[in-house]
Amino acid sequence: MISLDVLSQAASLAFSVQVIAIVIAAAAFGMFVGAMPGLTATMATALLVPVTFFMDPVPALAAIVAASGMAIYAGDIPGALLRMPGTPASAAYVEDSHQLALKGKLNLSLGVSLTVSSVGGLFGVVILILCAPVLAEFALNFTSFEFFWLATLGLSCAIFIAARDPLKAAVSLFIGLALSTVGLDPASGHPRFTFGVVDLLAGVEFVPAMIGLFAIGEILRGAIRLHSDPVPQVPPTRGPLFKGMGGILRKYPRNILRSSALGTVIGALPGSGADIAAWMAYAVSKRFSKTPEEYGKGSVEGLVDASSANNAAVGGSWIPALVFGIPGDSITAIVIGVLYMKGMNPGPTVFLINPQLIYAVFMIFILTNIVMLPLGWATVKVARTVLSVPRRILLPLVLTFCIVGSFALTSSSFGIALMLVIGLLGWVMEDNGFPMAPIILGLILGQLFERTFVTSMIKADGDLLAFFERPIAAGLGVFVFLVWGGALIGAVLAARRRRMAAEMDARL
Repeated sequence: MISLDVLSQAASLAFSVQVIAIVIAAAAFGMFVGAMPGLTATMATALLVPVTFFMDPVPALAAIVAASGMAIYAGDIPGALLRMPGTPASAAYVEDSHQLALKGKLNLSLGVSLTVSSVGGLFGVVILILCAPVLAEFALNFTSFEFFWLATLGLSCAIFIAARDPLKAAVSLFIGLALSTVGLDPASGHPRFTFGVVDLLAGVEFVPAMIGLFAIGEILRGAIRLHSDPVPQVPPTRGPLFKGMGGILRKYPRNILRSSALGTVIGALPGSGADIAAWMAYAVSKRFSKTPEEYGKGSVEGLVDASSANNAAVGGSWIPALVFGIPGDSITAIVIGVLYMKGMNPGPTVFLINPQLIYAVFMIFILTNIVMLPLGWATVKVARTVLSVPRRILLPLVLTFCIVGSFALTSSSFGIALMLVIGLLGWVMEDNGFPMAPIILGLILGQLFERTFVTSMIKADGDLLAFFERPIAAGLGVFVFLVWGGALIGAVLAARRRRMAAEMDARL
């Protein structure tokens, strides 16, 4: 039980004038980075690291907490206005947010994202404070067998995400999986599909690929239609941003709670993150929704689920980082480096040696998620003006940010070339009805899927039954097969209904 003396010390550290000023400045910086297509929350965090050299531990961690959380929400803004997700965590629901904006519901789209992001973030912080040791220990019990089933479940979500054509979604998924095999073989370390290109030894970088698939295609379409067919413009929306948010919270409390819990748990799993949490929550939401046909066409329900999950995952990802020194995602990997730099070795002892510092960070998490509401409101107002400039000016600016983002992540021109090549591929595929989301999902989870399968087979000496010997692995495996069975039965029933409807039409 934490003492009142430790809490008072933590409060004095967290709510000093210096820390509050740093939180506001870092939050504004994170909002700017996240709102620019091509720049990510990881980049915002990495850019702050040199600045943290000159700070005490609490202000340094406060800057990272504020910037990363704000950047993940701000990625929703260009997604709604331009159909270009600002961060990978926003890619799962970019179609819905943009379609709502095109229907004159921009305030609804961004207001819902902002409100449930704050709620989901607060949920993740509460779980972080109350259950950090328990959840971290649970995640630590995961072996390659459990991670294999988790990756399989995540890949299966690609079919649920597909709005119309599951076959085309499967093709897109296999393309993403194929891209994930580029690089070094996880078992032998032998180069695969690199064609002698040294830069491909590290594999296909996710961020340049994501920028290419979502942003480059939109830029090309906008350039083609610049002097011919007008590009669909987001109509101006008047009125307060938070109008109707109380009704949304009352309508979807179960969705927010379910997705926040899912996002927190996924965030707590080492190697996962806000992007995977958003995809999983979106797929689960669609699977259990009463109106799955609306997903991808402007579904508020899908937006609620995915937005709450990705921000809840931010708090969840700090659980293994703080308790066991295992990064939950790329952001907390940077956090661990900052902790070591400040002489705070992450692990169970940090709660014994410096509990006031850890609880100060928890309080900063709460402060950041509360500050998100007014800062998000201000960012939406500014971004709507900036991003509503004429397309002939905006498209080159967006392309510039995409190039900067791709170069910064790879530190070479290869990232730019990769972005352009995959962007052209995505443009051709999307114009022929192939969805982009499964490609991203395959690229994210493909390496985890292959690595855990190979590792598990080596451990089990080729015995497939070993995937069901551990209780957690067996439960996940059975759940995956139930999901597949439900999907197959649903497809058969849907085909039967279509055939019966066609027969009735023929008789009439």
